[in-house]
Amino acid sequence: MTIILPDAIASYFAADKNGDAETISECFTQDAIVIDEGNTYTGRDAIRQWMANASTQYTYTVEPFALSEEGGRKVVTSHLVGNFPGSPVDLRYFFVLDGDRIAELEIVP
Repeated sequence: MTIILPDAIASYFAADKNGDAETISECFTQDAIVIDEGNTYTGRDAIRQWMANASTQYTYTVEPFALSEEGGRKVVTSHLVGNFPGSPVDLRYFFVLDGDRIAELEIVP
């Protein structure tokens, strides 16, 4: 089943598939916040570094398969497979959008 993602979220997953930290950071607002694995990254520079580190540390694929909404946040559930501890895993990505950009992203198992 194919899901239709909002443009900003679709752009995020497309850039993640290519391991492109610069393009991923451009999906976010200037002062966006990402929460992943207990760490918080604020602003495009920190988000770019977060993704650059993840893409050099691990090789993985991510496949979004469900979209819902909870508390005003778009929730994308994705199947993640790679060379990281705990693979494979389904993760939930909680997005807050601001226009055509991502203002907040929280990633949880």
